[in-house]
Order: sequence, then structure tokens, then C-alpha cells
Amino acid sequence: MELREVLRRRRMVRRFDAGRAVSPEALDRVLYAALRAPSAGFSQGWDFVVLTSAAERKAFWSATRDPDSDREPDAWLRGVSAAPVLVLCLSDPDAYLDRYALPDKGWTDRDPARWPVPYWDVDTGMAAENMLLAAVDAGLGALFFGVPPEAHGRVKEAHGIPANRRLVGVVALGHAGERVGGSAAKRPRRPEREVVHWGHFGVSGASGSEPQGG
Repeated sequence: MELREVLRRRRMVRRFDAGRAVSPEALDRVLYAALRAPSAGFSQGWDFVVLTSAAERKAFWSATRDPDSDREPDAWLRGVSAAPVLVLCLSDPDAYLDRYALPDKGWTDRDPARWPVPYWDVDTGMAAENMLLAAVDAGLGALFFGVPPEAHGRVKEAHGIPANRRLVGVVALGHAGERVGGSAAKRPRRPEREVVHWGHFGVSGASGSEPQGG
């Protein structure tokens, strides 16, 4: 599929067909795309925990729920929990602090204050975006979603994730089910003239067509 078509078709899928599995070949393509993402200093400070069995996915969803709550799953959870594959996207700050303390980078310490923006999370997010695009190219639906902060410890424990890893988010993969409208159905896409600034913030210009799609 042409890249422009992949970009046009990409959307967040919130309903998955529980009866259709993701083929190993399609999953390999998605994971390969994640590993091709850029990273500062080629640090590659990411890990991906892939959950494909029903038991693994159940352990994840159980860990995300408030143990003191008896509320029934809402429509969002029912739709997303039907996804046959979950990829937990983890960032590793230590990989960046170690990498930039090496001689070729010229820093002599591992001070996190050198990083006003946490590139370990940024780069892991770019890897997740690669997965979303690769999913479209493989004929799959995908969703990137976050985990409530109070559940991070439980998810790490359930899946043996080291304490120094950060749970940036999760990519759900599968075949799209019934389409439901999300925020993109209620909010217009911001036009280029409002988003792209030329030379100075607030200066718009004409560089081509506006982006299409939801």
C-alpha cells in the first residue's frame, strides 16, 4: 500500500472482531516496523511485551482494573479487550543515560536533567506509531491507548516487567469490528494554516493540500 494511502486510512479502532486471529506473518510485520523507528543516539531504549494468548491478555486486563471496583466493563473496554494481540510499549531511560555517557557523545555523567524532553518516551511513541501504520498496511486495525497510572505497578508485576521500565502505552491489534465514532468524529481536523507556522509562530503559508480523513 502506498504511504499516502496508509496515512489516509489510519484510525484508532475501538472495536475488534474476537473471532479473527492475527496471523504470525502480519504480527511480524508490525513488530519489524517498531524496530525500525528512530531513536536518539541509536539508543533503542524500548522493549515490547507481546500478549497473544487469552491467559496473557486476561492477566493484563485484570491488572488494569481497580481491585476495589465491582463496575461492569463499559463499551470501550468490551470492544478493545476483544483484540487478539496486545503489545505493551516500554521505554528504558537507563539506555539513554548510559548511551550519552559514552565517549562519542561527550557527556561525563548520567544526569536526567540533561533531558528536558524524555526522549525514551518520545522514541517509544514513534515506535508505536510505526506499528499503527504497519497494521494498516497489513490489513489490520490498531489502537494505541494508555494505562491508568495507578495500574502500572500491577501490570509490571503481572508480566515480569523490570521496575526501571516505563509503560508508555499499549498497541491493540486485530481485525476491526463494528466502527464507532471517537473524538475524530466529533472534532474537525485542524487545518494546515492553523498548525503549520512559517518562520515565525502565527505566520501561515500555502504549501499544498489540506490533510483529509478522520
